Amino acid sequence: MPGHRARKRFGQHFLTDPGVIDEIIRSIHATKDDIVVEIGPGQGAITESLAANAGHLHAIELDRDLVARLRRRYDGSASVTIHEADALSFDFSTLGGKLRIVGNLPYNISTPLLFHLLQYRDRILDMHFMLQKEVVDRMAAGPGSKAYGRLSIMLGCHLRVESLFDVEPTAFDPPPRVMSAMVRLDPLAPDTFDIRNEASLSRLVTKAFMQRRKTIRNSLRKDVEPADLEAVGIDPGSRPEQVSIEQYIALSNHMASALR
Repeated sequence: MPGHRARKRFGQHFLTDPGVIDEIIRSIHATKDDIVVEIGPGQGAITESLAANAGHLHAIELDRDLVARLRRRYDGSASVTIHEADALSFDFSTLGGKLRIVGNLPYNISTPLLFHLLQYRDRILDMHFMLQKEVVDRMAAGPGSKAYGRLSIMLGCHLRVESLFDVEPTAFDPPPRVMSAMVRLDPLAPDTFDIRNEASLSRLVTKAFMQRRKTIRNSLRKDVEPADLEAVGIDPGSRPEQVSIEQYIALSNHMASALR
């Protein structure tokens, strides 16, 4: 779709590198058994291949000019549906189940969009996204890493995160000022972790990492006693990035039980 100028307010950076496009298509490997949802198809860099390979393609686009072009391109196609909508507020449950979600996401909304999609994880088979490399590194980080933090934990409670490959700024038009990376996200089985109160866990993890240079004892001192940490196997002298997902969940559940 030549002739469309990228709009900064939508965070648009259109993918143009044929090699990267081919690698994305091969990573997704859509088949006629799949319902694929593309978030932010933009100028259609991967839309054509997805539409040809998937059983049905739902494309969600906010830019009305691009929506008009996409609708003209796929007018009369029974296997492609174009939605003019904001993915941040879109009800993905209306598209059915076993969804495969893909997209070159605007970097300014990537984190809130990921948390929005978590609400529909029981309907999602997998997700493939192009994101800022720094964000992918944080998502995939494990305990002990400098990149490990709230994002690693709150996504790791529900998703298996796999960084696939890095992408240079020159693969886009206009080029972003940062490196990008492709990531695959697979929802975990519902019984993987016993999280009794998601909101309480989120608040606990947020507080822990507000002062990540302090020990966990000091960063949570207003809410948690050292004995509570020790009760779930956490060394009070450890730093927040040294505490595993399982331990944060155990601490959150322990504190919820103590308040009963």
